[in-house]
Amino acid sequence: MAQQEPLFSVITVTWNAAQVLSPTLQSVREQSFTRYEYLVVDGASTDATLQLVNQAHVPGTRIISEPDKGLYDAMNKAIGLAKGRYLIFLNAGDRFASPHVLEAMARCAAQSPGVIYGQTDLVDATGRVVGHRHLTAPKNLTFESFKQGMLVCHQAFVVRRDLAPAYDLQYRFSADYEWCLRVLQVSPANAYVGDEPIIHFLTDGLTHRYHSQSLRERYRIMCHYYGTIPTMLRHAGFVPRYLANKWRNSHHKP
Repeated sequence: MAQQEPLFSVITVTWNAAQVLSPTLQSVREQSFTRYEYLVVDGASTDATLQLVNQAHVPGTRIISEPDKGLYDAMNKAIGLAKGRYLIFLNAGDRFASPHVLEAMARCAAQSPGVIYGQTDLVDATGRVVGHRHLTAPKNLTFESFKQGMLVCHQAFVVRRDLAPAYDLQYRFSADYEWCLRVLQVSPANAYVGDEPIIHFLTDGLTHRYHSQSLRERYRIMCHYYGTIPTMLRHAGFVPRYLANKWRNSHHKP
């Protein structure tokens, strides 16, 4: 009997990620649902990244390692290489929240939604859960939902491959947000996995380190898709949320 095509393409983009990659590899390898391929798109790492990938023995692993123009360029390469019906971008350092995440997503995939999505918890460098993501994924996700910001973490935003466009490389820090908007514009329906977190997100990521630049890009994107004046008015309401998050982060004790 011919082997079934993978339902999911789990994609990890790497560049000298050896210090954070092992939990990601382990979480993919431990999945109870096995109709997936694992793509590692590497930017010609010079550390032990590729050695760790090879030693992990994740089923269905394919590796491409060559210089690229950055994270989103590598993600575009991955879209071109993927064979699965759905794309999952799981960054180095991030991980599935349990061994049964793909199994839960597969149940949602039976109805062929454009997007399968869920909740995200934050973890520190030791893998300890430090809290919920400050934005909560809605149970009914639409294009209008993202007026309030990126309510669904990119790693928890799983897209049917035939609907997935290329990332717009003019955005260095928030191309993922703009990509999600274009997907939501064409998605026929979106499936919520449930209230249990499906992704553990490592807080020290690219967007976290360049938070101000990311917010400025995101504001430009919002103005383009939702209108400048409505976006300006809406941002006045974001100020209390921003200040509350800043206060919470400054008073967080590990």
